[in-house]
Amino acid sequence: MGVEELNNLLDRDNIVSSLQTLAAMFPERVVFSSSLGYEDQVITDLICRHGVGISIFTLDTGRLFEETHNVLQRTNRRYDAQIETFFPATSSVEQLVSSKGPYSFYESVENRKECCFIRKVEPLNRALAGAKVWVTGIRAQQSQSRQAVPQLEWDEAKQLFKFHPLIDWSIEQVRAYIDANNVPFNSLHNSGFVSVGCAPCTRAVKAGEDFRAGRWWWEDESKKECGLHERG
Repeated sequence: MGVEELNNLLDRDNIVSSLQTLAAMFPERVVFSSSLGYEDQVITDLICRHGVGISIFTLDTGRLFEETHNVLQRTNRRYDAQIETFFPATSSVEQLVSSKGPYSFYESVENRKECCFIRKVEPLNRALAGAKVWVTGIRAQQSQSRQAVPQLEWDEAKQLFKFHPLIDWSIEQVRAYIDANNVPFNSLHNSGFVSVGCAPCTRAVKAGEDFRAGRWWWEDESKKECGLHERG
């Protein structure tokens, strides 16, 4: 089945219906990756509130904020869920830190991408093993590179469909949903952290700055992807 055929079976305006359709078509092969940020908490709420048969996982890079761990704990308790956590390979982290130190990512884009690969991309690949559909929380407004992303696409490298249910949502819609449904969220969002990643690589966004300005703020804007959602 191709992207166009599958897309015709989904209701762009009804996220729950689309998620249920995907779960029914690909039993136990639809997974949702959550970074525990605003957008992902919305999708987690939709999946858990409506009992959609989609497994949820998150990546713990070993450098997360305490507030991120806190929202994971609260989310599991709120929904009686067991969000699966994937960690980087210990040997790879040990080798990286031993050879280049704990802050090599500040020295070059190449070093930062190496760190992201070890702590995020490789664990993600393990988490996606056997999956046919990967659900994400990315939105078009988040960065220039995401503005042309369709709601449903085929990832040739990973050989699976990627479904972005909130691709057309504004940050105002996300926040409104969070507030209306009392969804647990990362308290850092109240302190100017609109996008939360690893602690050494994330800062609060100043007034007038771009959504992604707080991520890898020392790099050129065009370089700001960690490799999880890079498109060919």
